[in-house]
Amino acid sequence: MNKTRIAFIDDHPTLLAGMVAIFSTEPDYEIVGTGVSADDAVRLAETAAPDVLIADMSMPGDVFAAIANVTRRTPPVQVIVFTAYANVDTALQAVDAGAQGFVLKGRPTTDLLTAIQTVRSDEIYVSPDFAPKLMGGFRNRARREKEMRSAQLSAREVQIVECLLQAKSNKEIARTLDLSEKTIKHYMTNLMNKLKVKSRLEVVLAAQALQAGTDTDKDVAQP
Repeated sequence: MNKTRIAFIDDHPTLLAGMVAIFSTEPDYEIVGTGVSADDAVRLAETAAPDVLIADMSMPGDVFAAIANVTRRTPPVQVIVFTAYANVDTALQAVDAGAQGFVLKGRPTTDLLTAIQTVRSDEIYVSPDFAPKLMGGFRNRARREKEMRSAQLSAREVQIVECLLQAKSNKEIARTLDLSEKTIKHYMTNLMNKLKVKSRLEVVLAAQALQAGTDTDKDVAQP
């Protein structure tokens, strides 16, 4: 039986060495490369051709862009996020970028092994103690999408949402649209009221979900 080819990306030397040591003893796996940055992830996906790339979220570089790059340019490579941070918004962004696994550090090694087997079957895997929170995030985002579609945004509000998607501050939006910062704040308040959300981030997340056309009903595998 062919071994599953794995690459590890993590900027914590001790953890990286530990993972390499553990998986080197597993007969069904072959480690084909390691790296410490988002750029390394893209490079290894192209040059080492792993079946699965396991990447930390807090390493140097734009990790989400790297995941998207890997999954779009080298689609046979499947990405598992291996992180210490159980953040729903981060997990949603990782899945949107193309990650098929989200495993929390501190879990038993069997969790990561199960994640690899699951993504190799073209399913999504999330650490079981975090999966309910992520599913809640998908449901909340679906609600925000529905509310945004029915909110009947004005042309100006649509322009502001587009600026938010470009990560512009209120001051930058005001400058772009030739309005006062006070007027932008007023529009932001109206947007939050229309979308029934409480923060600027939730407005952005709803807009991102609409823009991406994300399938919020994708199955999440749990052991």
